Amino acid sequence: MQFAVVFLEGVITFISPCLLPMIPIYISYFAGGGERSRKRTLINALGFVLGFTLIFVFMGVFASTIGKLLNSYHSILNIVLGTIVIFLGLNYLGVFHFNLFNGGAGRADTKDMTFWKSVVFGIVFAVGWTPCVGTFLGSALMLAGNQKTVLKGALLLAVYSLGLGIPFLVSAVLVDEMKNTFNTVKKHYGIINKVSGLFLVAVGILMCFGLMDSLLGILK
Repeated sequence: MQFAVVFLEGVITFISPCLLPMIPIYISYFAGGGERSRKRTLINALGFVLGFTLIFVFMGVFASTIGKLLNSYHSILNIVLGTIVIFLGLNYLGVFHFNLFNGGAGRADTKDMTFWKSVVFGIVFAVGWTPCVGTFLGSALMLAGNQKTVLKGALLLAVYSLGLGIPFLVSAVLVDEMKNTFNTVKKHYGIINKVSGLFLVAVGILMCFGLMDSLLGILK
């Protein structure tokens, strides 16, 4: 169930107001200029996804390592991490407005883009756009920090990256066909933000009261 939660968080990150409007620009980066080849675009998109996955998994390892060291303070850790997730949810609902989570538009030299250049681009994206994707990435990291093993923490962030990466890959292949879908999502950002915020708040409350593990045990 935790894997389903972080996968969903990855998908929601993709359609967030911070990231979705930038997708056509990223696709043009993957194409490398000139006439767009779907094969070339997909290969470069795969490199991009691999790049940010490496960074996010590393973050998951770090978060779960810290969480394991603090395992004797499990109840306190639940409350602290849960409170942070609730805060992230309230920020998404508009209760708070912090520029920390707004991100910024970056530029990249995409001349003669190749697979390995795309990997580097993905790494730069993960580091530079962490504030932009920080709301749901932060929630995924809080869950990773609450795991008993480093491996599971790393896997959680790998699944989060999968949730973010699959829409990227689909968009790289079908960007022209998905223009109407992108526009429809943009028109409903108000509803999407509210649902996303409530989702985060609910996860945070479950973590605070130590109910996440119990719920996951029931759903297994």
